[in-house]
Amino acid sequence: MVEIKTDTALDAMREAGRVVARALAAVEAAAGVGVSLRELDEAARTVLNEAGARSPFLGYRPPFAPTPFPAVICASVNDAIVHGIPGDYRLRDGDLVSIDCGAELDGWTGDAATTFTVGHARAADLDLIAATRKALDAGIAAAVAGHRIGDISHAIGQVARAARCGMPADFGGHGIGRRMHEDPHVPNRGRPGRGFPLKPGLALAIEPMLMSGGQDAYVTAADGWTLRTIDGSRAAHIEHTIAVTEQGPRVLTAL
Repeated sequence: MVEIKTDTALDAMREAGRVVARALAAVEAAAGVGVSLRELDEAARTVLNEAGARSPFLGYRPPFAPTPFPAVICASVNDAIVHGIPGDYRLRDGDLVSIDCGAELDGWTGDAATTFTVGHARAADLDLIAATRKALDAGIAAAVAGHRIGDISHAIGQVARAARCGMPADFGGHGIGRRMHEDPHVPNRGRPGRGFPLKPGLALAIEPMLMSGGQDAYVTAADGWTLRTIDGSRAAHIEHTIAVTEQGPRVLTAL
């Protein structure tokens, strides 16, 4: 069932989104050569705790997962696409890092992700980040009342194809609100004019995941969570929670 949110609900989601934005900023500020992924998780936990927010990631267990997720962020490095578990790995010069984070505040949820480099960046990594951000911007721009989910999907897919990047076919964005994952599903490729109609009050998490090797295939790591590119190429993941409004798309997880 798809819930259409009131303006009051969207304002509450915006507050949850601000917490997510601050957590992602704190994680990126804490990242550096020699810093562990577990330390990045602690940086996000501090922001959530100070805001009185709960993590929708911690303890989450979808049907595909063998165990509940043990952290408040997903930390995916280099060839990891999404769902990386933050552990003792220490960041190295040139690493490409994707961080996904959520927050539940006063019964409403925000979800966003960012990708950044550590130390000396590879030019190819910067190009991949730029392409992923462009895909997200295109998807957000298509989130207009009167359009359909397929218009968002098509806009994202066009950018990915132009950049010769692959995308994991089974994963994409989603509805969001009282829970982190709600209907409808938002694929990262699709046909324009198809799918669920976009109405004012619809809240969506839009999240392109681009793989530089150009393949759509991926493998699941032994932890049962982390998705990795099948060819070892690098991946980026950038996400915002947005709302469809009469005035156009409203980003709920920006600083």
